[in-house]
Amino acid sequence: MRLLVKWREDEERVDWLLESLPADMPAGERARVQALLVGTVRHLGRIDGHLDALMTRPPRPTVWAGLAVAGFELLEGGADEGLKARVCHHLVEQVKRLATAKEAGFANAVVRKLAAALAADVEPAADAPMADWARWGSHPDWLVQRWKMKFNQDAAVAFLRWNQSAAPVLVRWRGEAAAKAELPEWLTPIEGAPDFFSAEPGHWPELAAWIERGEMQVQDAATRHAVDLLQVQPGETVLDLCAAPGGKSLAIADRLGGSGQVVAMDLPGRRMPRLQRNLEAAPSGVKATVVAGNVMQGAARVLTAKNLPTTYAAVLLDVPCSNTGVMRHRVDVKWRLQPDSFRRHAIQQLDMLLAAAERVAPGGRLVYSTCSVDPEENEQVVAAFVRRSHGAFKLEESVMSLPWETGHDGAGAFRLRRV
Repeated sequence: MRLLVKWREDEERVDWLLESLPADMPAGERARVQALLVGTVRHLGRIDGHLDALMTRPPRPTVWAGLAVAGFELLEGGADEGLKARVCHHLVEQVKRLATAKEAGFANAVVRKLAAALAADVEPAADAPMADWARWGSHPDWLVQRWKMKFNQDAAVAFLRWNQSAAPVLVRWRGEAAAKAELPEWLTPIEGAPDFFSAEPGHWPELAAWIERGEMQVQDAATRHAVDLLQVQPGETVLDLCAAPGGKSLAIADRLGGSGQVVAMDLPGRRMPRLQRNLEAAPSGVKATVVAGNVMQGAARVLTAKNLPTTYAAVLLDVPCSNTGVMRHRVDVKWRLQPDSFRRHAIQQLDMLLAAAERVAPGGRLVYSTCSVDPEENEQVVAAFVRRSHGAFKLEESVMSLPWETGHDGAGAFRLRRV
């Protein structure tokens, strides 16, 4: 409840809030807090819609948060009458503790009506108006209308359903090929994505042990497209711009065949320590260098100060974007986006791509990647860049991953060659 209030009142990101949990919190309790917070934010549009209809005026933020979390627990529990009674009782006790007894009585009356409203709420028909799907699927109406226009109604509905499903832990196998054949059945291979697996819940201790030994990395299968298109060659020195938190940087290091170097650059900040930790797992013989710098300003100076090259045969630019391809993981993205977000992102992305091009050696490869499914941030940015390069770069190959088709996160990746 406290985290949900901070998310709404202070506009803090869900992943940052979860990172703020006490380090000594028991693993089971931490997992439940994460499940409740993520689940509530994922379904908040639907829950809030019913709450607004049941209350004449909004309660204090703490009481609202309790009602919202209880709403998710009711959705999660389905038709279990016993669970409904337990959720109502627990909500009353928590509101008494965090607010007042009078507000607890109010919450008790509202949550019982909320339980009935949620139980009667059924999925719209496939051809129902998109506004109905947006309400039921807890997405802003303008966003699902946009997807209907960009794709079609069936795709928009499939995408919305995808975003509302719980995201499993996906991992990339880094260990020996022979050992991969002995992996347990609760690791399901991702179709079309060699070395990537979906892990069933309840096996984090085993996964953590593999990660600690350097045999696995938590990573979505969509990230492979950018690394594949980069065509890393053993012994190369590769520049990864906007590298944090480092999943793609480590994948590049794994492709270097035991020799070469990864130079991972990103802005200084809270994600840099994680980038450093991820690259500590780079294979023996591969040098991994973390650089705090800005691709848009002074990158060459920073690289020179570190005795590093200023141009590279292979450069990866994974730009900040709308994150529409990863909404199943980043559940608060849909509530942060605004209709003009895509235009603003595209302007910044083109500027970053033009700056990254200066780091590409003659004949070198530049891969532009996003975790967006929207053309404004993918094909249109790349087309604008090619025009602005006046023949200096050509588009060689591209991949678009659409979650409702691939079964994993969405992404765009484009390989450009300096002529």
